Amino acid sequence: MQDFAGGGAERVMLSLVSGLVESGDDVDVLVFRKDGPYLEDVPGQARIVDLGAGFPGSFRPLVRYLRETRPKALLSALNQPNVVAAWARRLSGITVRTVITVHNTLSVESAAGTSLRLKLMPYFVRAFYPWADVIVTVSKGVADDMRDVVGVRSDNVQVIYNPVVSEQLLAKSTAAVDHPWFAPGSPPVVLSVGRLTAQKDFSTLLKAFSRVRSRMDARLIILGQGEEREALELEVKSLGLEDCVSLPGFVDNPFAYMAKAGLFVLSSRFEGLPTVLIEALASGARVVSTNCPSGPDEILAGGKYGKLVPVGDPASMADAICDVLRGQHEDVAEESWRPFERRLVVAEYRRILGLT
Repeated sequence: MQDFAGGGAERVMLSLVSGLVESGDDVDVLVFRKDGPYLEDVPGQARIVDLGAGFPGSFRPLVRYLRETRPKALLSALNQPNVVAAWARRLSGITVRTVITVHNTLSVESAAGTSLRLKLMPYFVRAFYPWADVIVTVSKGVADDMRDVVGVRSDNVQVIYNPVVSEQLLAKSTAAVDHPWFAPGSPPVVLSVGRLTAQKDFSTLLKAFSRVRSRMDARLIILGQGEEREALELEVKSLGLEDCVSLPGFVDNPFAYMAKAGLFVLSSRFEGLPTVLIEALASGARVVSTNCPSGPDEILAGGKYGKLVPVGDPASMADAICDVLRGQHEDVAEESWRPFERRLVVAEYRRILGLT
């Protein structure tokens, strides 16, 4: 990983680490930088290795680590660490089974990116990803994107869903929430969780919520940090929503918020397999999601387990939110989140990493 920042992919990888440790495997967690709010979630039995450099500077420290440690398997996540992992394994001369995981729809992510590095990432991916033994994508949509759009030529692209649901998550969802808007008798809370970035498109959610407020009493909480915080705060003011929208930042236990919210909304422009959507289902929240590439349609079974709306459409999103809050959608079915249980997914990763 790059670091322990508060994102979905990082949470997924730490869930995998916990599952592997529980299975009796020795695990080193390699990062570009040893910082971020998820640092305290690393199991005590796992060793953290700080490579001390970003992309591509971490290449040499990783080659040195592979030669000195000679691990049985190397698992990486996110585009920059994936490129470094495939490159370092190839040039280290060490035989180590290398599995890279893809958590986002790269063609859309690259097109929406503003940095030159992100714009060039598909070229790096096409060049380096085939060097891995296995490319794991977190959804069928991401797998299709890898093959058909990005153009990765590999016969070993496999889909494994994220190990999202654990006993710890289910237990945390029952905890109390220290926020006055969840007091008994309060208006229903619409909740969203994610980094405050353009990808998550919270601007559309705010516009949709403004429409909701013209029809019914409700409140909106958006959990997360990111570079768009100031712009979103200004939009809240311009829409006159200061009294009914809260942006508390990063919280340690978003699952308790999900369990007590009247509704969870994912407003993203693109994803890979949105972890928060699965977490919301497992926490018992009814959901509305954009039908973005990729993942929501697979998670929600084409709308069976939640409402799907077009990307960037405040009117459709507002209609769906109002329908759910008025009870026009069934409660969450347990079968919706069962495929994402950690014990099942960890077993798949242990097999693919050659640990069984």
